[in-house]
Amino acid sequence: MTIAFTVYGEPVAQGRPRASTRNTGKRKIVMHDPQKSKDFKHYVALVASQHKPNQLITGPVSMDIRVFRPMTKKISDSKKQKACAEKGILRPTTKPDVDNYSKGIKDALNNLIYKDDSQVVELKVCKFYSENPRVEISITELMN
Repeated sequence: MTIAFTVYGEPVAQGRPRASTRNTGKRKIVMHDPQKSKDFKHYVALVASQHKPNQLITGPVSMDIRVFRPMTKKISDSKKQKACAEKGILRPTTKPDVDNYSKGIKDALNNLIYKDDSQVVELKVCKFYSENPRVEISITELMN
């Protein structure tokens, strides 16, 4: 079984967790996601919920993530560079790293598509430029 869907809008990489203290009698340090990362995870989960299987996948899965980032002004101002970017010849080599995109997406799909993101045994993540920013996600259940 393969589940595929597209999350439209500008992709957000998983930000570094932030620490804060809670004073509930004892000072306690609590880690939390940056708001932008948290919001993107909720959005991915919302889109994914429209494609969720009847039962959670419990075995190994392969995941393919294609991140389409907005073009920079420099690229969109040059017809030649813009054409190369749309064809996938010119690709983003700047931060954020591909693994930071995958972290948030994998977390968002926990208990929705699969039981836990530790089930992802194969992962391919690619970055591209596009006039239509989005993330294309494909999850394939692997047979044991």
